[in-house]
Amino acid sequence: MAQTSTSSSSTAGAAASRRDPAVVTVAGDAGHPSRRSTLLWWGLAAAAILLGFADLARGGETLAPLLLIVGYCVLVPIAILK
Repeated sequence: MAQTSTSSSSTAGAAASRRDPAVVTVAGDAGHPSRRSTLLWWGLAAAAILLGFADLARGGETLAPLLLIVGYCVLVPIAILK
């Protein structure tokens, strides 16, 4: 009798682990970045662009173009591709 309950409890444990969302992975979801990572890249791009325009408005001639180029030519494409 004890042997029967042991096998049924191990079967129940296996069934519970199959239903556990932490254990189950979706095959099509592998390799996609998380939403947090994507929003981080977009946030960095927006910050660089806004800081570049703010510096440009106050007369910056060196830092403003550098921030705008990095924002538009580096960070935005990275954010799009991620």
